[in-house]
Amino acid sequence: MSESIPAVICLSGGLDSTSLLLHLIASGRQIYGLSFDYGQKHKLELTRLQANLEYLGKAGFSIQWQVIDLSSLSTLLYSALVSDDWEVPSGHYESENMKQTVVPNRNAIFASIAFAYALSISQKSNTRVEICLGVHSGDHAIYPDCRPEFYDAIFLAFQIGNWDSELVSLYLPYLKYDKFKILQDAKNSIAKLGLDFNQVFANTLTSYAPDSDGKSAGLTGSDVERILAFDQLGVPDPIEYLSDWKTMVQQARALESDFKTQNK
Repeated sequence: MSESIPAVICLSGGLDSTSLLLHLIASGRQIYGLSFDYGQKHKLELTRLQANLEYLGKAGFSIQWQVIDLSSLSTLLYSALVSDDWEVPSGHYESENMKQTVVPNRNAIFASIAFAYALSISQKSNTRVEICLGVHSGDHAIYPDCRPEFYDAIFLAFQIGNWDSELVSLYLPYLKYDKFKILQDAKNSIAKLGLDFNQVFANTLTSYAPDSDGKSAGLTGSDVERILAFDQLGVPDPIEYLSDWKTMVQQARALESDFKTQNK
């Protein structure tokens, strides 16, 4: 990573991409943010993201950001995250039933748009641009489009299929991180920027099955992974759950223990 290279970042409003955004801001990068409305049931994540960007803007850290409307995709794709007749499953993040949360070719679609945007920026400004994504090791077991070999292959295809593609590179700093290490990185960035840790993460949404207020029962794989990361960091998650924090931690630990027992 070079601090002088502009960054195009895909922002979901979750913990990973928010942490990466803070990482990039702390590095002094010029940032272009892209978010996607693909008909996801947890679209409230984009509202939380907007609140965070407003908070960052008031603190003097503003980025160029836009939401790409792909909501019609939900009528074409079949996944528990977009299909009304399919309930989001509960369980540990690496459980077999979490494959139900895979959205067909989602990251290929997002990455293609991000590459086109980054290449356009690079051609306009005659400078290199990096595409920055918050994919991490915890994603690899269930999401094939989060694995290193996927990004190696698709990025090669983008390079072959575009003129001046050497101007665009890929930055995946969390590829070998787990959720806890990502949270640690965010904590360091927040301290460097003089921001409020609780405020930042209260404005994120990780759950795949929140209610209309953004509260969840903490039972989906994404919930469990997040809760365990905050527990390991030794601080309560600032978002609200349907039960108290102690109960959420006990429940997440039990789900993880059950998963490990079943997969010995």
